[in-house]
Amino acid sequence: MSPNLYHMARLVAPRPDRLLGRVAGDLASAGVPVFPCVPGQKRPLTARGFHDATTDLAQITQWWTRWPEANLGLPTGAVSGVVVVDVDVREHVDGRESMRRALNAGRAGVPVFTVVSPSGGRHGYYPATPGLVQRSWQAARAGVDFRGDGGYIVIPPSHTDAGSYRLVTVRQGAAGGIDSEALRDFLDPRPALKPRAADRGMAQSEPGVVVSRLAAWVAGLGEGERNRGLFWAACRAAEHDITPATAVDVLGAAAAEAGLGPREIAATVRSAYRTTHPTTSTASKTAGPAAASPVRVPVGAGWGLA
Repeated sequence: MSPNLYHMARLVAPRPDRLLGRVAGDLASAGVPVFPCVPGQKRPLTARGFHDATTDLAQITQWWTRWPEANLGLPTGAVSGVVVVDVDVREHVDGRESMRRALNAGRAGVPVFTVVSPSGGRHGYYPATPGLVQRSWQAARAGVDFRGDGGYIVIPPSHTDAGSYRLVTVRQGAAGGIDSEALRDFLDPRPALKPRAADRGMAQSEPGVVVSRLAAWVAGLGEGERNRGLFWAACRAAEHDITPATAVDVLGAAAAEAGLGPREIAATVRSAYRTTHPTTSTASKTAGPAAASPVRVPVGAGWGLA
């Protein structure tokens, strides 16, 4: 079960009496697993890093008694129920502008809360989508990373030599998740599928031919590209007016061959059809949990980007 992110925001809010070990214990008591990082740094202190994260208060006490200045690490994804969009500010890349474009395009909604990092970047915290694998990824050219399954984030009141991690905004209203694959596809779009000579004219082909060719491509995807590839292929199917049910059946079979599970497949196809045709719904809603719909908001609202 996902933690209450509003309660989590209260626990990491700036207060003079909030020692690192005390916050670690309070988060653990609230069901948020944490682990220690090197004081003043982002590197884990324990041998297995974020895999050692726990809500065991005895272990938390032992760690912060031994390392009272240890920074706080939070594993992201299903293990904690929290995913984070990390907007970087570096010398040659300013992810804030990329995120403004994504907000304007409806590819991301307002996070439950936002943290400013010592470098001046922003971390937007969202609830993870239950039952859906949301893997971590990096869109380096856009200056935006996604911290989901297989990742972690350093959280307030941690600090580095450059400054502290600080809570800066908290959303008012109901919490919504984020479609991480739609955001990635917007920030770092896949190149167009290069047609073979026999495939030229695919746009004029019968729907059955189109979806068969897309399915053959999806079946050959490797690990790390399967979700994103399926999302891309389902968007192309939607553009060719292939019915959602057909896309789920044909592309789903190919994605299963590539190694995806049925719930993941159903959620990804639905997300692609909502992105391409916002009013479209699929006939297979019972096959798995729905991914979060993008929410259109004013530029920078709730993100501390204005």
